[in-house]
Amino acid sequence: MEEINRRSALTIGLATAAATPLFALATPAGAAEIVPTYGPNDGKEIAPGVRIVEVGTWDSDMTGIKSILVLDAVFQPGAADKESVMDNDMVCFITAGEFTIKKTNPDKEFNVKKGEYYTCGKGKTDHATNISKEVGIHRISVLIPA
Repeated sequence: MEEINRRSALTIGLATAAATPLFALATPAGAAEIVPTYGPNDGKEIAPGVRIVEVGTWDSDMTGIKSILVLDAVFQPGAADKESVMDNDMVCFITAGEFTIKKTNPDKEFNVKKGEYYTCGKGKTDHATNISKEVGIHRISVLIPA
């Protein structure tokens, strides 16, 4: 084992002491909540009490995926979207509220709440209802094929 001289030990000690406050004050990844707020006329209404707000589009490095379109679906309490067939594969993240999701192929129903994900497959039918007493938001990542 190599010996450490005093100068090396002092350098390592000072570097550690300087970095300690940085680690102590750092916020863990994912700890910050993303809960956007929207006005009653933001986006486009797709059903009574349900609006779609375009967040943006980003290029993708995933095989077979050209870009990712990110949308927020904003649901008023008790509002439901119209049952529809998905044009693309999607990953949905609930940033606010709680929802019942109904799928018809295969036939299943489940609840998702703030902080949870679910997916929608291209060509499959999906229907969401906000079952919470607050405005609910789906952050939808639409995978656009290459």
